[in-house]
Amino acid sequence: MNEHKERYWNYLMGKVVKTTPENVEQAHQALFHATMNLPQAAAWCGMTKKEIKQTFREYLKYHAPDYQISENSVALPRGKEQSSP
Repeated sequence: MNEHKERYWNYLMGKVVKTTPENVEQAHQALFHATMNLPQAAAWCGMTKKEIKQTFREYLKYHAPDYQISENSVALPRGKEQSSP
């Protein structure tokens, strides 16, 4: 069993995981890159789902997106349908 699943299983079984800044940072990065879901990230760092949501919102405020938009991409207007020629 990999470490993520093991921590999640321990979380479900009620075993306490110690919250450390390193664990929280790893959970935030995993949420940011979509490699963990919310319950797994909460279990990883020993927080509740509500706590991880609140701290992840703060994380998003101070961390810019790390992807590049290509020059050839076209932005579609929101809320409007495309008209076909």
